[in-house]
Amino acid sequence: MSHANNSELINRLKRAQGHMATIVRMVEEGREGLVIAQQMLAVIKAVEKAKAMLIADHIEHHLEAVVGPLPRETRERLSTLGEIARYL
Repeated sequence: MSHANNSELINRLKRAQGHMATIVRMVEEGREGLVIAQQMLAVIKAVEKAKAMLIADHIEHHLEAVVGPLPRETRERLSTLGEIARYL
C-alpha cells in the first residue's frame, strides 16, 4: 500500500498537526509552561507512532515488491518489525 493511500497514517498526522496548532496558540496566549510541555509530549508521541507505522508500511511494501505477496503468517511476523521501529 502506498503511504499516500494509508488513511490511518494520514489521519494520525492530521490530528498531530491540529494539536500542534493548538500548542502554538497556547504559547502565544502565555499559558503555563507545564501544560504546554505536557501537550508537546502528546504530539511527540503521536508523531512517533506515525513514524513507526510509516516505517513498517515501507518495509512491507518494498519486501512485497521483491518477493511477491506475503502469506498471513509472514505478515504477522513482520508486524514485530513495526513494533520495534517505534524505538528508532
